[in-house]
Amino acid sequence: MTDITSSGLKVLVVDDSQTIRRSAEMFLKQGGHRVVLAEDGFDALSKINDFQPDLVFCDILMPRLDGYQTCAIIKRNGRFARIPVVMLSSRDGVFDKARGRMVGAEEHLTKPFTRDQLLQAVAAHAALATQETGAH
Repeated sequence: MTDITSSGLKVLVVDDSQTIRRSAEMFLKQGGHRVVLAEDGFDALSKINDFQPDLVFCDILMPRLDGYQTCAIIKRNGRFARIPVVMLSSRDGVFDKARGRMVGAEEHLTKPFTRDQLLQAVAAHAALATQETGAH
C-alpha cells in the first residue's frame, strides 16, 4: 500500500473558470498533489476514466453538464462511485449544499477558497481514504 500523505493524491479539478482551475492547481501542487484540470463535466468524465483520481473538486455552475449532473454520473458508475467529490460554488445556501449531497457529493467548498481551505479538504479525504484501505 502506498502512503497517500507522502506521495500526494491524484486530484481532478473541474471548473469552467481558468482562473479557478489555475489557482486550485497551484495550491494543490504546493501541497504535493498531482493535478489534472477539466473545463467542464464532459471533459471531467473522460479524464476520470484516464486519470482515475483519488479526489474530485467540481464546480456547480458550468455549461453543457453542470456539477450536480457530473457528480451524479460519477457516483452512478461502479468504477468511480467511491471517489470523493467536493462541490465548488460561489453559492453556499442550504439548498445548494443539500442538492450536492443528494447527488453524492461528500463536501461543499465555497468560492473563492483559500489555499488552506483547499488543502484541508484534501487532507480530510486523504485521511478517510487511508482509514478505508486500512480497514480491508
